[in-house]
Amino acid sequence: MPTAPSSPEPIVVVAAALYDDAGRLLAARRSAPPELAGRWELPGGKVEPGETPERALVRELREELGVTADPVGRVPGEWPLKSGYVLRVWRTRLLAGSGAPVPLQDHDDLRWLAPDEVWSVDWLDQDVPAVKEVLARQAR
Repeated sequence: MPTAPSSPEPIVVVAAALYDDAGRLLAARRSAPPELAGRWELPGGKVEPGETPERALVRELREELGVTADPVGRVPGEWPLKSGYVLRVWRTRLLAGSGAPVPLQDHDDLRWLAPDEVWSVDWLDQDVPAVKEVLARQAR
């Protein structure tokens, strides 16, 4: 019996669950592309060919927010994005001397959200399940 062709590996999009010392989660408001502008997400981006997800996350946070960060642990699970893409999230910390994040690329605003403020922003639909999992794990 012939086997079905395997589907190509999805393109991985990495995101940071970045918390400050007060336990607030960083959210970034998209400025592009137009269909996503004004909605909020966990910051990050696509893994490039030959790049590990952790290195991609460090690179994306440097490019988008101007900070140096350390992915300290993957949040279990992955969430489908548009066709052929999946979202994976890492608990991430800023490295000492990194400075405060600023919106440099693809974002026009950042907010540190206390646990009771997390749902006060309009998250991208595809980020909602990931944010829920991040919050569930943070509460443990």
